[in-house]
Order: sequence, then structure tokens, then C-alpha cells
Amino acid sequence: MTAPGVDDAVQEKPPLTERRLHPVTPLRRAWAPVAVLIGWAVHDPDQTQRQLARLTTTTLLLALAVLIPAAALYGFLTWWFTHFAVTESELRIRTGLVFRRTAHIRLERIQAVDVTQPLLARVAGVAKLKLDVVGADKKDELAFLGEREARALRAELLARAAGFAPETAHEVGEAPARELLRTPPRDLALSLVLTGATWGTLAAALVVPPLLWLATHSVWSVLATALPLLGAAGASSVGRFVSEYDWTVGESPDGLRIDHGLLDRTHETVPPGRVQTVRIVEPLLWRRRGWVRVELDVAGSSNSVLVPVAPRAVAEAVVARVLPGVIVPPLSALSRPPRRAARCLPLWWRGHGLAVTDAVFAARQGLLRRSLALVPHAKVQSVRLTQGPWERLWRVADVRVDTGANKTVSARLRDAQEAAELLGAQAERSRTGREGARPDRWMV
Repeated sequence: MTAPGVDDAVQEKPPLTERRLHPVTPLRRAWAPVAVLIGWAVHDPDQTQRQLARLTTTTLLLALAVLIPAAALYGFLTWWFTHFAVTESELRIRTGLVFRRTAHIRLERIQAVDVTQPLLARVAGVAKLKLDVVGADKKDELAFLGEREARALRAELLARAAGFAPETAHEVGEAPARELLRTPPRDLALSLVLTGATWGTLAAALVVPPLLWLATHSVWSVLATALPLLGAAGASSVGRFVSEYDWTVGESPDGLRIDHGLLDRTHETVPPGRVQTVRIVEPLLWRRRGWVRVELDVAGSSNSVLVPVAPRAVAEAVVARVLPGVIVPPLSALSRPPRRAARCLPLWWRGHGLAVTDAVFAARQGLLRRSLALVPHAKVQSVRLTQGPWERLWRVADVRVDTGANKTVSARLRDAQEAAELLGAQAERSRTGREGARPDRWMV
């Protein structure tokens, strides 16, 4: 007979240890009140200018003397009331100064854990932890943690998501990675120069504002048009170069590791089994050099680029690691729509093609910017046949496959009889493909 209280002692769990963010975090959060004031000022610049003109130097100094301590106090209190803890089944994040919020993130629903380091965070030796969770529209994050603490927590969460016991998850550590690809900065810069979108937005930024000035003679109208166009041109060229600088892809037991960034350094994970679609993109001006770009649709994740630029053979080797056993169909293996499809889509019908292998549904589109989408049969959630009145007249139809990333891949303008046969065959391939699909969990 067991003595009273023995069972309770055995079953008693250790107290939950809550942790705080790095002490540098209040400096980052103290900017929130200042950002609100700046946003109000930008929203109505005329009113702001009138209000500032009425203030004396003494009043401005008094306002700053109140604003700066208030912002510092706000940053400190938001940091003080933010805690996180890892339990046996979830990551718990508790935040809120006035309105309390507690996020319970189930470990088995974590799809990716990314470590990002903005420039100032790299200087301070801290990092931000971002989590992709199934069913969540945006990423939960812990900002900021010490760099070593962030990497250790990331490794623990990945291990726990893979099914390791809590007592052994700390010992697993970060899985080693084997480098598959590194993009040279010279190739990245040249690929951006050879991208049509870069020159298109730059030309618009140089041509549209002068024309608008001749038509309106309004400085504000010109600035309101020119600044967004210049921003778009910068984002498509300099912004992409800074973001995709030193792009490295490595393979590890917990998925593909992607590291990149010149100023802000980002460490991402592409979880195995969650990739729904792989797109091989080939802009017109890249073809002479044999370069392609590889993009992804990942369920429950915002990661969308796998390879920014690489020779086709190298990119296909990386794709083979994402989709084991898949061979990218060559251009000659893609069947075009019938010639009567030109009545529905003149000239551009030639850019469409289709190939169905034992592993993937492959659909191509585009003449100037070719894009080949590869969808593993196991990832197809539904198959649809669509046909408008003009397409019915010319006996063609579209076959669309929907994936778990809420994206659709279409085989356009197929022969109507071929499309009907493809519809039934694809439904059967998807069913049998899911039976033999590999698990979605890490390190399995």
C-alpha cells in the first residue's frame, strides 16, 4: 500500500520556468510612441507645420523632456511584462502592458523557425526568432534574444517538433548542415541588371514624373508619384541585392537551411515534406547564360525563394534535394496546346506546356519569362477542369490543381478530351501519391 502523498510527489511536475527577452529589447520598443508621433506628422504635414510654428523653444524642450522618459518607461514596461516558456507540448508567449495576450503555440504545429539579425541587432549581438505555425496568418516572434540563446532555442524547438523528449531536446543541439549552393555576389548583381522589371520601374520613375509636372505643375503630385516609383526601382534592384547577398543553401536533418543578407542577416529553414510547389523561373535575358531562379510554395510558411540565381544544372540538383526522386522535365518533354488554342490566346499560347510524370504534375507558362511549376502528386489537394464559352467553341479547357499552400497551378488550353482524361488520372495519382508520401516532421 502506497503511503499518502507519494503518488502526488511522483506526479508533481517541476515548476514552469519563464524567461525574459534580452535586456536590449526596451531600446527597440521605446521607439513605438515616437513612431506614432512621426506617423501622425507624416499623415498631415501641413497641420504639423502649423502646430510646430506656434511652439516656442522652451515648449519644445519641455515636450522632449517628457517624451523621452515616457518612451523609455514604455519600452521597459513592455519588456518587463513579456515572458516566454517552453512546456512539454507548447511554446507559451505572454505579452501585454494593458491588454494581456498569451499565445499557446503547439510544438507539433511549428513548421519553420527562422533567426533574423537586423544590422543594429548584429552590432548588439542579439537576434530575432520567427516561427511559422500551421494555420497562423503571420509569424509569432521573440525579439530580441541573445544570439547564442536564439540559436539554442531554435535547435530545441526543432528537436521537440521532431518528437524528441523534453529531457533530450536540449542535448540534440543544432543539426549539422552540408552546403549545397552559394550564390556569388557578382552573379547576383549581374542577374539583377539583366532583369526586365528593374529597368521597367526605373524607366517609369524617370519618365512619368516629368510628364506629370508638364500636365499639373504640382510639386506634391510629382513627389507622390516619383517617390513610390523610385522606391519600387530600388527595391527590385538594390533592395534585392542587399537581401539576397551571400545566399547559401545547406542540407541538414531538419530541412534545407537558407542563410542570406548583407545588412540584415537571415537564417531560414525550409521544412521537409511541406513544400507544395517548386517553380523554376527563367527570365528572357538570363537564357544566354543558362541561369534560372527557383521559388517555392511552402504550406504554413512565408519562405518563397530557394535559389535567387544559379546555372540550371546546379538549380536542378538543389530541386532534387527538395523533391527526392523528381527529375525536372526538359523543354522537349513538354507538350504544347493544340494549334486551335491560338484562337483563345494569340501568340502566348506557345508559352504553355504540360508534362505529367510518375512523381510530378509539371506545367509551364510564359514566353518572355518562362516559369515551370512542379507539383508532387501527393501535394495535390483538388483537381478542377474549367472551360469558358470561347474555349468550349474551340474544344480546349484548363486543368487546375490546388495545393496545400492555397496556390493553384494551371495547365492552360489543353485539348478538351485530353483535359477530361487528365482530370480523372490526376485524381488517382494524388490519392496513391499521398499513401506513399514521406512524413512532414523534421529529422524523421
